[in-house]
Amino acid sequence: MYPSQFLSPTTDISMRTLPWQEGTTPLMLAPLQGLTNRAMRALFIDWVRPDVVFTEFMRVSNVSRKHLLNSDLKEVTSTTGDVPLIAQLVGNNSKALTAAARNAAAAGARHINLNMGCPYGRMTSGATGGAMLQHPDLLAEIIPALRTAISGTFSIKLRAGYVDPDQIFSLLSLFENAEVDFLVLHPRTVKQKYAGAADHSITERVVRETSLPVIANGDISTAAEGLRILAETGAAGLMLGRGAISDPLLFERLRTRHTEEPTRTETAEMLHRYLNDLLARYSKLFCGERQILDKLKNVLMFIDTADFSEQISKMKRIRSINAMHDMIEAFKA
Repeated sequence: MYPSQFLSPTTDISMRTLPWQEGTTPLMLAPLQGLTNRAMRALFIDWVRPDVVFTEFMRVSNVSRKHLLNSDLKEVTSTTGDVPLIAQLVGNNSKALTAAARNAAAAGARHINLNMGCPYGRMTSGATGGAMLQHPDLLAEIIPALRTAISGTFSIKLRAGYVDPDQIFSLLSLFENAEVDFLVLHPRTVKQKYAGAADHSITERVVRETSLPVIANGDISTAAEGLRILAETGAAGLMLGRGAISDPLLFERLRTRHTEEPTRTETAEMLHRYLNDLLARYSKLFCGERQILDKLKNVLMFIDTADFSEQISKMKRIRSINAMHDMIEAFKA
């Protein structure tokens, strides 16, 4: 099952080929707004090589000519080597979304995803992200239109429902009839946000009731949890979000089926390499000491390790790059 093979961008294959090798179980890096920018994606690719990576969501404008920011169009051309990159759109207007998808494809995107899972997704002109689940009639228009507009793969990342966790079962026929290529399911409702636990018994039911590949997402913070979810749900693969941002080596432990938790020394070594590399990459991508530190502190908010909680807490209050570097070096002590 592991490790997965990778697709070559020069291979002469159908544009609808899934972004992972047939017969493998892909491990995907989740799109997390404000976190999985091209510096973060490059770090993960160079270090632990996710099978698939995503852009942060690209907000689709209903009024601008391109419907996407130039900075977002630049993101879809960022270097990922032979790791497939999926461009994620968030919007609520069929014409704007289809135009944005075509523009993203023209910029180089082979794989496009629609965000129907973000619990905070709103635009001034209407509901987006997970809030779209309140409007099934709108989805019946948007999903087939996007399929027609997208020549590469078209996938959907979604919550189980807006309020009702069984809502997804009423949408499966829409997704199948529109020939969506795969689903990424986070089995909470939008109203739950991140409260409670992801109910992967829903994931298992969805896998049984659809012919579409289903990628399991939500509350995968250890290799043991990830392997259990794969075994119990029959999911086609896993998407790792907050757990991977906390510990990138989660990808390696899943591939090697290593379920023992890392020791204090191993965690210190991971944090030293991770934060040192990230600080260097952020210093090149972002401008000014404050912005660089703010971006790094966003990552620190996700690092949950009891052994170094006091040190991480101090790092969140640091106001200079030199002081941050010294704190990172202290992990080697």
